[in-house]
Amino acid sequence: MEKQTSVSNFDLIVTIVSKGWGEEIVDATRAKGCNGGTIIPGRGTGINDKKKFFGILIEPEKEIVLTVIEKEKTQEVLEAIKVAGKLEQPGTGIAFVVDLKDVVGIL
Repeated sequence: MEKQTSVSNFDLIVTIVSKGWGEEIVDATRAKGCNGGTIIPGRGTGINDKKKFFGILIEPEKEIVLTVIEKEKTQEVLEAIKVAGKLEQPGTGIAFVVDLKDVVGIL
């Protein structure tokens, strides 16, 4: 069986923010034409995440938002995510784009 090569017209925007900010990110992406996103709970281990309470290290809870978006909308949606998540401020989160090779299940 011959392997088919395909090209996707989609990117994946991965956004990692503090717990409670995931919905803000999804709302911002919807305002720019996305159908939604997936919010996954996570745990932070970055240098800005290390906080102590009575000498006990607390690992902050995070939310990881996965957004599949058409390539032509990627930069506009990424900018909306930056503004909604206040990502220009240190320690608030990160967003990055991954090129998707193959995508199924999206109309």
